[in-house]
Amino acid sequence: MSSSKSNNAAASEKCLSLDNINPQFIELEYAVRGPLVIRAGQIEKELQQGVKKPFDQVIRANIGDCHAMGQKPITFLRQLLALTMDTTLFDSPDYPEDVKKRARIILDGCQGQSVGSYTDSAGIEVIRRQVADFIAKRDGAPCNYEDIYLTGGASPGIKSILSLVRAKVNGKRPGVMVPIPQYPLYSATISEYAMNRVGYYLNEDKNWSLEIPELERAFNESRKTTEPRALVVINPGNPTGQVLTRENIVDVIKFAHKHKLLLLADEVYQANIYAPNSKFYSFKSVAYEMGSPYREMELCSFMSTSKGYLGECGIRGGYMEVINMCPQVKAMLTKSITASLCSTTAGQVAVSALVYPPEKGEPSYEQYIAEKAAVLDALKERAELVYKTFNSFEGFKVNVVQGAMYAFPQIIIPPKAIAAAKAKNMAPDTFYAFELLESTGICIVSGSGFGQREGTYHFRTTILPQTDQLKIMLDKFQTFHAEFMKKYK
Repeated sequence: MSSSKSNNAAASEKCLSLDNINPQFIELEYAVRGPLVIRAGQIEKELQQGVKKPFDQVIRANIGDCHAMGQKPITFLRQLLALTMDTTLFDSPDYPEDVKKRARIILDGCQGQSVGSYTDSAGIEVIRRQVADFIAKRDGAPCNYEDIYLTGGASPGIKSILSLVRAKVNGKRPGVMVPIPQYPLYSATISEYAMNRVGYYLNEDKNWSLEIPELERAFNESRKTTEPRALVVINPGNPTGQVLTRENIVDVIKFAHKHKLLLLADEVYQANIYAPNSKFYSFKSVAYEMGSPYREMELCSFMSTSKGYLGECGIRGGYMEVINMCPQVKAMLTKSITASLCSTTAGQVAVSALVYPPEKGEPSYEQYIAEKAAVLDALKERAELVYKTFNSFEGFKVNVVQGAMYAFPQIIIPPKAIAAAKAKNMAPDTFYAFELLESTGICIVSGSGFGQREGTYHFRTTILPQTDQLKIMLDKFQTFHAEFMKKYK
């Protein structure tokens, strides 16, 4: 029996096959960890096995994994984690008293004074209160800790809200308005939940601005087959790196109110602002300042310890604030979250470190401020370096990286390369990204994984490689691009 027949026979004996599993799992795609990343992992193993390549390492510029790219952890956060995990360290003189004080507050809020116990499903109450204080101070608006849910990074919170609106209305599938380009979590979750994605294009020619006529176009066109339920805004932008102006946020809030859309504000990069004329405004603060009826709007906002200056991606800490939701509906949301028991306590401790950092005059303050500034200053330097370098390449166009951790350059791909991509059944920008990976070891994500206007080609790269490595990466990139253009001219 041939191997293919034996494989088919074995598959037919399984309980599950592609014919009888949830079809949404097959439709789901997540470009940030897609085929390019899988191939990058294979190449890393080949290098370890001694396979000769024209490079000696893979540079993973595909994902916002800060520490993987050399960012140092913030000492205060790691000390707080250590003390809550190992209480014998309270006897050590190596841990400052302000960190010990915060660790005791957290442990006193845990059952059995141990982070090994389950917490309330919404998270440890004292940390939720800390989050509420942080938001109130940031926004100049009241915040109720009962509106705060601690989550395993921002993603579970986002998925819980999208799941909540997963219901047909007037016989039509629910739709979620998302930017194009967008972070693939949204398209993947919308596919998984069998909802319709309603894409609205950001204006690349105006630094990826969000424009109301485009929102109206997308909303109105979708209503033929879809009932739009929610509007997602990512600010600062991923993958595009833009920062919305306050005036823009006002317009978006008015649009969401006009069309009775639940507003989802993905604000995980709020600390990552680099352009001198850019400033972060939370959607909640702007809605509150606008007064009634906007301050009474339903709004869900999301934050994470994975980004900003902490960069603790693997610890999985985050929170969401859910305001003005119908109490009965909020009870159903809480019930659904309860089924997952609770988010990890390590992640909850990281959230505490984010929202209740050392204060001026405390022992940890000076080191904390110095480490925070070092991370953010380095990111700002790299944002400028990436912008200037890519714009010097033939056939490249990239907007100013105002914030977040990414650049999203547009590239001109020659017709011969487009034909070669078609012959391999690849999108042209994916073909470009694979050629780059095999030639240089640089792993990026093609723009087709985020969405883009037809006939344009992009890729997303992080600005996270340390500056010396980033310069090497950009030099390799420039050499490759020149050879690519020559090869397919």
